[in-house]
Amino acid sequence: MTQLDDPAQLREPKKLGRKRDHTRDPEILDAALEVLAETGYDGMTIDMVAAKAKAGKATLYRRWASKGELVIEAVACMKQVDPEDVPDTGTLRGDLVAMIKPPAIHDAERKVRVMAGLTSMISRDPELADAAYAAIVEPRAAVNRRLLRRAIDRGEIPAGTDIETVSLISQSMATYRAVMLRKPVDREFLLSVIDGVLMPLLGLTPGTGERRS
Repeated sequence: MTQLDDPAQLREPKKLGRKRDHTRDPEILDAALEVLAETGYDGMTIDMVAAKAKAGKATLYRRWASKGELVIEAVACMKQVDPEDVPDTGTLRGDLVAMIKPPAIHDAERKVRVMAGLTSMISRDPELADAAYAAIVEPRAAVNRRLLRRAIDRGEIPAGTDIETVSLISQSMATYRAVMLRKPVDREFLLSVIDGVLMPLLGLTPGTGERRS
């Protein structure tokens, strides 16, 4: 009788490793983003994230083999804006202004800080660059594209408007202001971008959003 035919072997249950507990993953990923925003990628350590999340370092290493893997997943899991859930006020300017809400501003500032923390790593790691773009840049750009297409449908702006470029302008200016100038991305600044940059660029009157003659 072979070992495989031994009834005792057949009856003995296989020992399984301890099942991983993923219930704390959201807290750990959020802590990773906070540390990244505070210290930058190069200054960030697994120990810092573990301390921020009040978790054991071994717990993090069992789940993520490296700091890079942790950061990629944390960035990929960042809260995203739903392009379908945007205001419709009847004008492009009204829609853009309606998007300026305290929670949205706070979320945007945090994403800018995370992006700043990623700068040193993005140039060296294409995978991280892709994750950052998908989580930070694309969701807001998608919202802006939706608002611009709606404005075209209304006849507010020309059908030939370069939507792809215009959709990135406000984000680019906000990132430069936060990262390079170290100034807050607040309501006053966002309104200045809308009325000082976007409205004139699109041939609309600042303050009203009406088509200029």
